[in-house]
Amino acid sequence: MKYMLLIYENPDTREIFSGDQGRELMASLNVIMEEVTESGELVGTQALADPSTAKSVRGPEGSPAITDGPFAEAKEFLGGYLVLDCELERALEIAGRWPKTGTGGIEVRAVMNSSGAEM
Repeated sequence: MKYMLLIYENPDTREIFSGDQGRELMASLNVIMEEVTESGELVGTQALADPSTAKSVRGPEGSPAITDGPFAEAKEFLGGYLVLDCELERALEIAGRWPKTGTGGIEVRAVMNSSGAEM
């Protein structure tokens, strides 16, 4: 089964990664990333650019409204993700080991296969 770990951040999260604390956090992340890469569980991962670079498209079909960024009232934003091929318990264990950086946490969601049985 595949699971996506959605990593939520707040505006201060990325600033934490500079300096000594950032080096410690990166070392912790590297341990996890090496582990899931070597085990073959890692399907893909990517960090996302700052939400100020985002555009949102909403509205009725044929005439959508395009606005800057995510919802303005959001204090947290999606900062990146991992897709893992493993059991749910393992995905939760990895999410629980992810270094805490004052983020909004990690959401673990099943990735639907073509049958949609996960709904």
